[in-house]
Amino acid sequence: MIIPIKPWLDLANGKADASAFQRRLPSGDGLVLSSNWGRLDGLGEAGERDVCRAENIERMDFYHEPILAEEILEVLRPVEGKQIFDGTLGGGGHSEWLLRSRAHVIGCDQDQEALDHATRRLASFGDAFLPVRGNFRDVDTILAGLGIAHVDGILLDLGVSSRQLDDPTRGFSFREDGPLDMRMDVRASFSARDLVNTWGEEELIRIFREYGEERHAARVAREIVKVRSLSQITTTLGLAELVARVVPKTSGKHPATRVFQSIRIAVNGELEALETALEKSVEVLAPKGVLAILTFHSLEDRIVKRFMHRRSSPYVDRPEWTEPRRNPEFAFHLPTRRAIGPDEAETKRNSRSRSAKLRVAVRA
Repeated sequence: MIIPIKPWLDLANGKADASAFQRRLPSGDGLVLSSNWGRLDGLGEAGERDVCRAENIERMDFYHEPILAEEILEVLRPVEGKQIFDGTLGGGGHSEWLLRSRAHVIGCDQDQEALDHATRRLASFGDAFLPVRGNFRDVDTILAGLGIAHVDGILLDLGVSSRQLDDPTRGFSFREDGPLDMRMDVRASFSARDLVNTWGEEELIRIFREYGEERHAARVAREIVKVRSLSQITTTLGLAELVARVVPKTSGKHPATRVFQSIRIAVNGELEALETALEKSVEVLAPKGVLAILTFHSLEDRIVKRFMHRRSSPYVDRPEWTEPRRNPEFAFHLPTRRAIGPDEAETKRNSRSRSAKLRVAVRA
């Protein structure tokens, strides 16, 4: 069920009373206002500053610094009056940089824990920030619920967040023991435990090869099927140790890295969500609106790169044609066809930025 959130705009424009948001909105599938947003509204300037000061320590521990923040600011050019859709709010790091530039930000995330943290962190920005729970693949529905036809920018910081990786209870990490979960949205009924213990051997091989580019996919799948026939695989360390028995360690990476990545992608439908959001961006971005996508592995980057190149070619040509023809899918201009990466200082400061690639397209 989608919860219309257009009343937020009335509040921002002084047409509604903040008390209307004190009630807890229903939870469940679809889009909802973050449950803490109403309670934080009305803190007042002094209270907001106190919240921000209190959160300074938490923000350092809870989420790492935003990756390629300055580069993202440069391409999105957030100024007063612009509306930016941050489809992967996380801890609110990127959104905070955008809000400091006086842009309005709609912060979307599947993870209620992330929304709660970001809501507290960004409370001082008042009505300039709106946290909503949902999947960025539904960007068109989310904006329609707000009564917004177009936005000036879309930011997607893909993959799993540092907090999710560092919290063993979320089941993303192979380094600490925890339940085999990996759901970014805990409302979802399908988890990594379900996938590992119910999917057939051929399907396991497919996702390990396609989503993890794991060379030993067949060997891992066979071992999983063998082990689960005796007892279900229920923990992260249980799965990690299983993989380590059959995948030789040839680099500094843990042998289970690619397998865990592929399971996480499959459980959360990450690549399908990305493809859907990219196509919808064509309709919801205003002219000269900016699409900025931050990727962390080759599968994501390949999807983004191909989409941007396909959608940015004014003409297409084929050997059987006598001359090039107009591209009916043309929608973007590319400031650069190359991905933007972190500089040496950032990679030294934040090791998780090493694989980051930022690709940018501007709506024609």
